[in-house]
Amino acid sequence: MNKIDYSSAEGILFTDQYELTMAQLYFDQNLHENEAQFDYFYRHNPDYGHHQAGFAVAAGLEWLIKWLHHATFQDKELDFLARQKSRSGKALFSGKFLDYLRKYGDFKSLTIKAIPEGRVVHPNVPLVIVQGPLMMAQILETRLLNIMNYQTLIATKAARLSLVASDSVVLEFGARRGADKGANAGARAALIGGADFTSNTGISHTLGLPPKGTHAHSMVQAYLSLGMSELDAFRAYAETYPDDCLLLVDTIDTLNSGVPNAITVFEELREKGHKPVGIRLDSGDLAFLAIQVECMLEKAGFADVSIVLSNQLDEMVIWQIQSQIRNEAKEYGVDAEKLIRKLIYGVGTRLITSKGSPALGGVYKLVALKDGGDWQPVIKLSESAAKIPIPGNKQVWRLYDQKHRAIADVIGMHDENPQKEDEMDLHHPYDANKKRIVKTRDLKTIESLLQTVYKQGMSDYDWPVLSDMREKLKSDVERLYPGVRRLIQPHRYHVSLTRRMFQTKEHLIEQAQSQ
Repeated sequence: MNKIDYSSAEGILFTDQYELTMAQLYFDQNLHENEAQFDYFYRHNPDYGHHQAGFAVAAGLEWLIKWLHHATFQDKELDFLARQKSRSGKALFSGKFLDYLRKYGDFKSLTIKAIPEGRVVHPNVPLVIVQGPLMMAQILETRLLNIMNYQTLIATKAARLSLVASDSVVLEFGARRGADKGANAGARAALIGGADFTSNTGISHTLGLPPKGTHAHSMVQAYLSLGMSELDAFRAYAETYPDDCLLLVDTIDTLNSGVPNAITVFEELREKGHKPVGIRLDSGDLAFLAIQVECMLEKAGFADVSIVLSNQLDEMVIWQIQSQIRNEAKEYGVDAEKLIRKLIYGVGTRLITSKGSPALGGVYKLVALKDGGDWQPVIKLSESAAKIPIPGNKQVWRLYDQKHRAIADVIGMHDENPQKEDEMDLHHPYDANKKRIVKTRDLKTIESLLQTVYKQGMSDYDWPVLSDMREKLKSDVERLYPGVRRLIQPHRYHVSLTRRMFQTKEHLIEQAQSQ
């Protein structure tokens, strides 16, 4: 077997070819060291078809910074570029360009500001701002989008699952359905967004959490094929894990075989002084089965045993399960709310793939260039007003009303300070006919969102641990108005421009259109 070294594919060459060809053009035209600013943002919240997100959750930043901190052009990368040929057979990349990359081909010259991970974010607001030499800022584009788009997408899906699950535990089960090693990134993002644990052992270890899981149908099948029974399989599992016994009961017949056999094993464990953990349902009418299992567990004296549900769950399926339990549980003498509180949801495919909205569509746009020491905003026109980026070196503020609720994210120039103004004219990002006035005295707080996370090859930023990100996200979500949190047809959260930013954008559009 040929030994293939994949390290280059995961290092600085994890980029699109056009980033490198543009980089050489900048070098040839002596533009490569011009200071530039690129903004990373997304235009629309995820839309899953019959339901939509009213917000997103920032994730991926720490992985991005760790990657760019170590990504450099080494000999093997440069040798590969040197072998590339143009259509005429000449070297695609010049020796001078490659020599420059050998000396300066890293990201230590960049400064990065960002909204921290685990924060609620909204369309058109820059999640990451990259400033530095044009060439290296350009080369960063592909990997930044690759990391930030996916982890933000999955963290958003997990936050919606957490909202509907309420106080119930959510387990991330997506490793086998994820996109290769992307399953690690997805599991991390899910944990940031609200999943309590993951079955992914490696990422659990990395983040300091205990991995969670049960057993597969194959364990029961193996015992059956050897002439033994489902009960024998359950007993063996309980013998090995007497204090962590959670049994998958639907291999043969959930209600007539699996649950009775599980209860038999639980009774044997109890006699030995052990406490069984739970039962897992992975097929069938999960709401109906959960009610029936609860009846059987209560009758056997195991009312405190958990019930884990899995199999193609997402936020809408969980919502439907809860609604069905509330409608049907009383018929069987089951306390619906008590049952719903004890449920645990194992969510796999539909979380790790963000089913219904598999790509965030975030973009990375040039918005400013330095000229004579000052940042000069630049504009990109589009047939759609909604696709014209917000120009200039900027800052972002979140406004909270007297109820401590977030009412708007405001994008303005970096040297503006809305806290010193009596009132603010807030303009729609791309509809010139929409604006409103907010008086500062009517606000409880104005929060600056962007923080410097990387500068001159160093990251002095105090990276939050997972628990801190989760707590901040919980606070952010609670401070959204209920209409924005809604699972279906959420209210639109206001993202606005300051008067100065709006006027700058309109002026640049007029200039560009007149050329």
